Amino acid sequence: MSKQNRITIFLVLLIIFLAIFAPIVYTGYADLRSAQSAAAQSNFKDAAQKYESAARKLFWRNDLWEQAGLSAYRAQSMGEAIRLLEVARQKNSLSDEGWYALGLAYWVNKDHKTALSIWQAGALLNPNYAPMYDRLSIAYHENGDYVSEQAALTKRLALADDASAHYRLGLLLTLSDPDQSIKELLSASSLDPQFDPVVQTLRTTLNIAALEDVPSTRLVTIGRGLGLVQEWGLASKAFEQAVSADAKNAEAWAWLGEARQQTGGALRPKGVSKGQNGSEELNKALSLDPRDPVVRGLRGLYWKRQGNYVEALNEYLQAAQIEPSNPAWQISIGQAYTQSGNLVAALAAYQKATDLAPNDATYWRLLAMFCSDNAVRVSDIGLPAAQKAESISPQDAQVLDALGWAYLNTGYLFHAEETLLKAVQFTPDSAIIHVHLAEMYLQKGDRPSALNELNLAQKLDSSGPVGEFAGKLLKQYFP
Repeated sequence: MSKQNRITIFLVLLIIFLAIFAPIVYTGYADLRSAQSAAAQSNFKDAAQKYESAARKLFWRNDLWEQAGLSAYRAQSMGEAIRLLEVARQKNSLSDEGWYALGLAYWVNKDHKTALSIWQAGALLNPNYAPMYDRLSIAYHENGDYVSEQAALTKRLALADDASAHYRLGLLLTLSDPDQSIKELLSASSLDPQFDPVVQTLRTTLNIAALEDVPSTRLVTIGRGLGLVQEWGLASKAFEQAVSADAKNAEAWAWLGEARQQTGGALRPKGVSKGQNGSEELNKALSLDPRDPVVRGLRGLYWKRQGNYVEALNEYLQAAQIEPSNPAWQISIGQAYTQSGNLVAALAAYQKATDLAPNDATYWRLLAMFCSDNAVRVSDIGLPAAQKAESISPQDAQVLDALGWAYLNTGYLFHAEETLLKAVQFTPDSAIIHVHLAEMYLQKGDRPSALNELNLAQKLDSSGPVGEFAGKLLKQYFP
């Protein structure tokens, strides 16, 4: 074949190629521009579709699959995000952000096992991407794999300072290295003041624990501190170690039972069979020391959660016999009597608590709240109790709330409004104070203000009992 013929054939083939593929390439770039425009306008759903279309037409642009997946992720279309990002993964074109988003899409879709594997692979390929270690530490924590969580947090902090990472690492070190734990917790607090209250609680706990010579008792102290800041998974580990150190420590067994309830019984020490939400551990504690008030109190709390108020009351009465001067048991007795419908006995228990601690505003406040909440002798006992509490702690928002609530339930609307508004100034994020304000406004006939307070209360406690109650009032008064 002559050279001229070869040139002619090449030109013909080129024309055919351009005729077929040029429009595809042109529309591919048009889709890409549309995708970029949609993304710039935060229209991520359309952006995902256009990026995918461009990726199919511009087949050499594997990076567009990730862009499509990230857009779907930003549009909260997690199923689509997984599909598109998986294509990008198969084409080895995932960036650190892509690995992170793919794992999070699986996580949101409740496939935590796959999410963990994605982040593990992503961290190996992108060891300097700090957010990956944040997600890894959360996943490890959920699995109770605290060793891996600690390693992930250590790597994360080697890349950049972060208050949450210091805090999590500090928590993990409470059991193995208390001194370093305090350093990490203080670092968290210095970076973000919102951690300060829990950090101070844990710091105090660790300092008290350091004074304990008995290992089992020291571990119980640490576990209780972790429980106070709602870290029940780690608290469970502390109590497990406590019973391992001393199998005859009744309080360690009782607290382990409490941790079982808090964690749903999911975490348990080696060699301990699965109980019914901590019942085995609590029974073990009782068999070791039936005269321990802590054991009795935690058993009472267990029965209370079960709705068995008769058994709960019995446990609290036993605790009060062991510690007759402890006003806290009288409050527990009063609550148990209230839940079983015996308001006369409940009132007597609340009053006894104030007799035992006449200078503690807490018990006067609880007496006042009992009277107001149950419409029991509010005028002659409840309101004076609230006034007594206010005289002891005049700037305590809870005390002011109790006083305002008592004023409202005795018909003193002006005083109720004045006191509740003062309470909300001290603690603007208290949902219950806003509910009480709403009920006061309803009695005044100020429906707009009541509506505003109920909406705020519902927002502040969206998944809690106060928020639920606010929702019921909204349906009742503002259907």
